[in-house]
Amino acid sequence: MRLLFLLRKEFLQLFRDKVLLLVLIYAFTAVVYTGGKGVNLEVRNFSVIVYDLSKSKESREFIEKLRKPYFKVVAYVNSDEEVVDWLDRGRASMAIIIPPNFSTLVKEGKGKVQAIVDGTMSMTSTMAISYLNTIAYEYSLELLEYSVYKKQLKIPEVEARLRSLFNPNNLSSWFMSLLELFNMTTMVSLLLTASALIREKEQGTIEQLLITPVKTWEVFLAKVIPTVVIIGFLSTMSLLLMVKGVFGVPIKGSVLVFFLVTCLYVFTVSALGITIATMVDNLSQAMMVILAILVPMLMISGAWTPPEAMHPVIRAVSLLSPMRYYLEFGYGILLKGVGFSYLWKDVLGMIGVGGILFVISSLKFRQSFAK
Repeated sequence: MRLLFLLRKEFLQLFRDKVLLLVLIYAFTAVVYTGGKGVNLEVRNFSVIVYDLSKSKESREFIEKLRKPYFKVVAYVNSDEEVVDWLDRGRASMAIIIPPNFSTLVKEGKGKVQAIVDGTMSMTSTMAISYLNTIAYEYSLELLEYSVYKKQLKIPEVEARLRSLFNPNNLSSWFMSLLELFNMTTMVSLLLTASALIREKEQGTIEQLLITPVKTWEVFLAKVIPTVVIIGFLSTMSLLLMVKGVFGVPIKGSVLVFFLVTCLYVFTVSALGITIATMVDNLSQAMMVILAILVPMLMISGAWTPPEAMHPVIRAVSLLSPMRYYLEFGYGILLKGVGFSYLWKDVLGMIGVGGILFVISSLKFRQSFAK
């Protein structure tokens, strides 16, 4: 009964805080939308300048290949100085330089062009180089086919037929909207739990609670359970309304299982939030600590770099991040539609890390507030 009374108090405090409710709704709608729409991992309209010293039929054919949606030729320049100026000012991201003897070299089977790329955005520039290599290969193949056709010969070839599973059109919005949902679930869980406890500390009401017959563990659970329920509900609603409704991501797995495992994940992250709250004096300090933890947690979660590609030490450290298991589970059940038989290791890892964080946060909570 005491726990129910405390839970009622926590829920009432949450629902009376109109600003907090607006922030929660904003996080799971506008931020998820911005993440899905605003971040594009594909190369689109990559700005290119062309320095064509050949001005031949072959050079024009090659330049014609640099078309939308991947590339956009923004200017033709007439000197090396102009090339440097355009790239230095950031007005173009790539310069294509075609040598004067390009036509002759092509006919001799030795055609070459030079590409100078702005490497400050390494991911995008690497993809642009890959696209350019593909264009050069396709152009070479066209020339070869034309030459062989004239001689009435056949080219021995191997055709790779590619099929992309789980995201047939390779839409980055599918990946980014889900990733932003997972990010918001993590960040808001940390903030909500930590702020609830810090508010009690600043107002001095936590000591008043502990003077009463209420047990320390009851106060602890009263801070965590409302966060679990609210964030679990908002995450699921955002999944259905934003990720599926707005971005058209097909949900192949069970929404109920996603909700239950999200609640488990929020409980794990909330335990970390409680630990942070016991170590700081105010919300500003908590915000700085949360940011210091959240950024590395995201970097080693496997969202941007597969765990297999990480340094062995970082890969070992990532096993302590609950976000790694949550992302594996989330993408697995939502995009791949695989069942618990494939994802039980991720759930078990989440339970293991959550158990450790729960013990640590409980001990810190007792040390800080127990009578």
